[in-house]
Amino acid sequence: MTGSSFGKAFNITTFGESHGKAIGVIVQGCPPGLSLTEKIIQNELDKRKPGQGISGTTRKEPDKAIITSGLFKGKTTGTPIMIIIENKDADSKAYFKNSTLFRPGHGDITYQMKYRIRDYKGGGRASARETATRVAAGAVAQVLLKTHDIKIETYTMELGGIKIKDFNSHAIESNYLQCPDLEAFKLMKNKIEQIKIDGDSLGGVVEISALNVPAGLGEPVFDKLDADIAKALMSIGAVKAVEIGAGCDAAKLTGSKNNDQITKKGFITNNSGGILAGISNGDDIIARVSIKPIPSISIPLKTIDERGNEVEISTKGRHDISAIPRINQVCKAMMAITIADHLLRQKLNQ
Repeated sequence: MTGSSFGKAFNITTFGESHGKAIGVIVQGCPPGLSLTEKIIQNELDKRKPGQGISGTTRKEPDKAIITSGLFKGKTTGTPIMIIIENKDADSKAYFKNSTLFRPGHGDITYQMKYRIRDYKGGGRASARETATRVAAGAVAQVLLKTHDIKIETYTMELGGIKIKDFNSHAIESNYLQCPDLEAFKLMKNKIEQIKIDGDSLGGVVEISALNVPAGLGEPVFDKLDADIAKALMSIGAVKAVEIGAGCDAAKLTGSKNNDQITKKGFITNNSGGILAGISNGDDIIARVSIKPIPSISIPLKTIDERGNEVEISTKGRHDISAIPRINQVCKAMMAITIADHLLRQKLNQ
């Protein structure tokens, strides 16, 4: 499966399935001498693990990170780092009944078309369970970024059509949806409760910021920094659109409004999202992702089985109502991995 790796100078390869014995990641290119422990990785995984808040699945995975290589006396050695996360609470019973049906909104039908075989238990390789490995790798990337004072932040901008109106950075960690507007959080929470009763699901928008990124990162023309960020974020299963800086709103502006004017003190605005011509300009890098609703819902939907017969399916099991807020950590990880990759690539070019 050639599509399981990402990055060049800082490279990750993930493996494993949702209901297999374990999932994991191999991180290559991490410099030697960095302080790294399982606890550092665990702190990031705990923010993503299943069973958090009323929007989360009832699957209870400890998501315990086990580092099997690449460390000596708490320091990275420069050799490949392997991290294993065992699946402890997989329950495949709910999937047997619909094992020959293609769930709408899932990769069941496309995996069958491509490989002529698929793991129907929890979605197999296409499951969001795989993203735990990205968060583990992202924790390693953030250790590297911290040595350069680079910080990655995320928050929820919108959920179920409810948008934030105010921004309070202190509020982000005070509620399980990581929403910077507490009034909006209350409305989002109420919306989730209603949707849960209906048996439906919700999508939303998450913003990711990379702070203190130095100017000069990015490899034009096909490895532009914004292009790689977009690819990294789009590789997350639930993400359907990525915006950088002003994003889609740039199409509504004139050049005089969209252009970030320059002074001795720097850029007056940041419509570019910290990237010009595919190269970081020293401003904060801003990206937003649009998250689709979780496709596993109990409301009956039309589909076909493996023989082409039309049927109805109701997806029972332990599923999230929304990918938010667990996906926030995944977005943070993929941004960190991308910045770490380009940081090391820039050093190699110097």
